[in-house]
Amino acid sequence: MKERLVTPSYCFIICANFLLFFGFWLLMPVLPFYLQEAFGANKATIGIVLSCYTVAALCIRPFSGYLLDTFARKPLYLLAYFIFTAMFGGYMVAGTLTLFILFRVLHGVSFGMVTVGGNTIVIDIMPSSRRGEGLGYYGLANNTAMSIGPMTGLFLHDAGFGYEVVFSCSLASCLLGLLCASVVHTPYKPAVRRPPISLDRFILLRGIPAGLSLLLLSIPYGMTTNYVAMYARQIELNVPTGFFFTFMAVGMAVSRLFSGRLVDRGKITQVIAFGIYLVVTSFFLLSACVYLVRWDAVVCGVLFFAIALLLGIGFGSMFPAYNTLFVNLAPNSQRGTATSTYLTSWDVGIGIGMVAGGYIAQVSTFDKAYLVGAVLTLLSIFYFRMKVTPHYHKNKLR
Repeated sequence: MKERLVTPSYCFIICANFLLFFGFWLLMPVLPFYLQEAFGANKATIGIVLSCYTVAALCIRPFSGYLLDTFARKPLYLLAYFIFTAMFGGYMVAGTLTLFILFRVLHGVSFGMVTVGGNTIVIDIMPSSRRGEGLGYYGLANNTAMSIGPMTGLFLHDAGFGYEVVFSCSLASCLLGLLCASVVHTPYKPAVRRPPISLDRFILLRGIPAGLSLLLLSIPYGMTTNYVAMYARQIELNVPTGFFFTFMAVGMAVSRLFSGRLVDRGKITQVIAFGIYLVVTSFFLLSACVYLVRWDAVVCGVLFFAIALLLGIGFGSMFPAYNTLFVNLAPNSQRGTATSTYLTSWDVGIGIGMVAGGYIAQVSTFDKAYLVGAVLTLLSIFYFRMKVTPHYHKNKLR
């Protein structure tokens, strides 16, 4: 008989995760326009400002894993959630680019802690025999938020609503999410003797090869989440770009129908490889849209959303599989460290993608940025098949 997965605490933490990421994604595609219009920032500057968030998040990730493995997890999670929420109010009062960057850094630090905390707590409250499935549904909350959030933000922007309205919507979403997080019941975690400070308390050393392959995939992902609307505008593709994220999220939802169960059956590396193949194909097609739109704008528009769907299926398949892979490489006492290493690898790539995408677009065009990203995903699949897969099967603990 299967252990029960759906509990009140599991439902509340999924709601908290959804509302946090809804506030996050609502703002994501609008921020480049805000920085351009409010502060006169160019593309390269926009990339640097946006990447401050990710750099700050990845700097705190290793320490957050250590803290979550050492102290009570829920209080740290709630504190980080509160700071994350408060920063949306900070954006509304930031009158200079310098102050905006400061709030952006604080936002990134809190995001780094709250996401590691949420992922670690959800692993704690679910049965281990259904971890892949449980993480899949937990990740689906992110994907649903990614569907509704950017679309809502872009629609508000295109409809002429002020940026204060967008910031306020994000703030309200996260306040409600904080309320949901506060009622999550976590299992008792006895006090532990703090282990000696060492590198493996901050980074899961066995997870470094997998982290490198994940980093290569997250670089073009960072370019896409931040610049795909600008890319469509640059190549004069007249489609509602907010729906790109909707189709991407639909693809991720579809992937949850099979990926979590396959992961629980032990097919972790196979699921990841399948996802990477889809992602490689998608990014090469996305970079080619600059030429296809000149041939037939309607066909290119259809392909544009088909690419989003394929990206969603590819990344949606990989997310729970990669998360489980990192957890399986770590003892139970290092779940926080495993989760932080997984998310740190992702954030490093996202940050590089933001900076590189803005810089390449500044000196060339966005299609060249996506072509570079496509090549990186190709390198990732070769590295994953040659190095990561045999390393995982040799070192996994469960």
